[in-house]
Amino acid sequence: MRNIRKNSVFFPKALNSLLSILMITAVGLGGCTDQPSDEQLEVWRAEAIARNEKIMADHAKSTQPQEWNLAIQGETTTGKTVTLNWQQLQSIASTNLKTADPNYILQPDQVFDFRGIPVSTLLKKYGYQPDVTEVTFIAYNSYQVTVDLYDLLKYPIILAIANNGKPISRAQGGPIYLVFPHSQYPHLQQQYPESFWIFYVSNIVVGTEAMRLKVGKQELNAADLEKLPQITVTETVGYRSGWPSGKVQLHGVRLRDILTVNAPDFLAKEIVVQGKTTPSQNNLNSVILTANDIKKCDIFLVTKWGDEKKTIPARMGGPLTLAFGSDCQTKTNGLRWVNFVEELVIKP
Repeated sequence: MRNIRKNSVFFPKALNSLLSILMITAVGLGGCTDQPSDEQLEVWRAEAIARNEKIMADHAKSTQPQEWNLAIQGETTTGKTVTLNWQQLQSIASTNLKTADPNYILQPDQVFDFRGIPVSTLLKKYGYQPDVTEVTFIAYNSYQVTVDLYDLLKYPIILAIANNGKPISRAQGGPIYLVFPHSQYPHLQQQYPESFWIFYVSNIVVGTEAMRLKVGKQELNAADLEKLPQITVTETVGYRSGWPSGKVQLHGVRLRDILTVNAPDFLAKEIVVQGKTTPSQNNLNSVILTANDIKKCDIFLVTKWGDEKKTIPARMGGPLTLAFGSDCQTKTNGLRWVNFVEELVIKP
């Protein structure tokens, strides 16, 4: 599922102004007399343009990033998460890339002047382990894309924060927008089409993170979860992307077994299964479960998948994901299969 840009043609406000002009003109022309002169139409047009510019300016002010961080995680040199705040990002966003934008559907050949941070700069600064072959970019709404490490090091693929000298608004995929040099390297268009131009970038995962799960004051790793009773379920998964379309073997641990050991008082409360948090903390990658549902059906965290019990890479939302067994899907219908699970929050 693509992270959708609402205004991908870049003209909704201008269109409203033009419609206003047409409505005014229609009123004038609809009468039998006193049709507007060319001079009057030009005055109305200028007024509409001025109103439109004010609307766009006000809109730009309201969509400036008040607090937007970029987290760099996974198999970096240190393995520790590095978080860059907006001021830090602005200070290193000094590279310009002129390219067409496949998401600009009105004039797909129009070239834009993007300014941002080469991903290669971040990779060279924070490093990557020798066996890393790919990097995953995650949006605030949990949409994700994965790009080959080799391509990120070879080509000027940037995290853009400005377009044609102006900050990229949320309506246009900002404040951070992953941009590929399609005009300079046309062969990348097939490998990285418009679905890879990810909006609202908030996290970069180099390779795949080590498995860590926070439960209250406890932090569990893969070995801790392996000690708990294991479950294997064959289901058609409900994740957004990266998984096979048919039934898949899922291996993991029931939430009730995790909570019984680490938070035995959970039965009287609600539990939030938390994925990657967003810059605004209005997390779209989480789900709230009742203790009753957790107790009565197989809601579990997936640690491995497939007949070979493979670990879950970042390109599939791993290393830890939330899944629902068929025995409880009627109760949990519509709830998100959360990827990149990081924490179980017990609400009072």
